[in-house]
Amino acid sequence: MNTSEMRWLLQTIDEPETAQRFVMAQYERGRISYRVMADIAEERGWINWRANKFFVIAAKCLTEYVTLQLPVVNS
Repeated sequence: MNTSEMRWLLQTIDEPETAQRFVMAQYERGRISYRVMADIAEERGWINWRANKFFVIAAKCLTEYVTLQLPVVNS
């Protein structure tokens, strides 16, 4: 199933939570690809890629900063 077919199916679902569960179920059963699920989720505002990318980058920077400050052990 492609993105346009999924959009067409979702027109019949009134509640956003039900639509979200439907899309997730289709992905889990292998009926749609990750890309189709991501496209639909982004279009409907279920995810915010900018916010997610920010937190991934921030976490990576924080991890690098913490690992650079290793304590010195006296022998």
